Amino acid sequence: MKNPNRLNTPEKITAVLFIGLSLWWMFLYFVYDAGLEQQNLIWAASYQAIALWGGLFGLMASRPWGGFRSWMGRAIIFFSIGLLLQNFGQTVFSYFNLVSEIEIPYPSLADVGYFGSMVLYILGIISLMKVAGVGFKWRNFNGKMQALLLPVLMLVFSYSFFLKGYELDWSAPLRMFLDFGYPLGEAIYVSFALLTLLLSRNILGGVMKKPLTYVMIALIAQYCAEFNFLYQASRLTWINGGYGDFMYMFAYFLMAVSLIKIAKTLESHQSESLEA
Repeated sequence: MKNPNRLNTPEKITAVLFIGLSLWWMFLYFVYDAGLEQQNLIWAASYQAIALWGGLFGLMASRPWGGFRSWMGRAIIFFSIGLLLQNFGQTVFSYFNLVSEIEIPYPSLADVGYFGSMVLYILGIISLMKVAGVGFKWRNFNGKMQALLLPVLMLVFSYSFFLKGYELDWSAPLRMFLDFGYPLGEAIYVSFALLTLLLSRNILGGVMKKPLTYVMIALIAQYCAEFNFLYQASRLTWINGGYGDFMYMFAYFLMAVSLIKIAKTLESHQSESLEA
């Protein structure tokens, strides 16, 4: 029997990428105190490799789960494409900074990736809610109250924090849509992730509890990174290659690890079934 705690090759690749990029970031951020702008931009363009690797691995890992034929397969596909869309957005952002050397406009092609990723994450968490049996929990009163109150509270918090005193500009409808859509989408997926953590039952005899918990934590980490970006951008304190970018890299790392853990769990479960 394989040791489930032993790191497999995909986990090792992910760990090497994360550790190497983390050491590079710490060298630039603490030694040079974010003073070398070009080097910071190069690092900021490089850490998306984790999202690219995690997304491609996830698409391959979805096949043994049945792909779109199963809720788990769909969830893996949605999260994987979400990571790849984050990679697309980062690529466009880096192109403007490094190649064009101009400030990226808003909205831009990068928002196709960033906003699309958010939509895919919502679809992914809805699929996981099906897998985790959250719908059955909603039948009791406490489950219904949590299901109703948590998303509402997240929405109120997001809008009161970022859009207080917002002035509508009907000459830029796409910008208005994104200004409202980003906080809305982020509030939805993080509240659904928290709901799933609170209401989910053990599935497959508890085998999938830990991998699914990794996914929920990854979504919460992504929300924290997005929240920090909106906060810094609204106060003109965002620095390319700063701690905000490190938060994004950490979120990508967690999501990549989550997808690998799900694939590893299925492999271990099938191996135990064959031995039995």
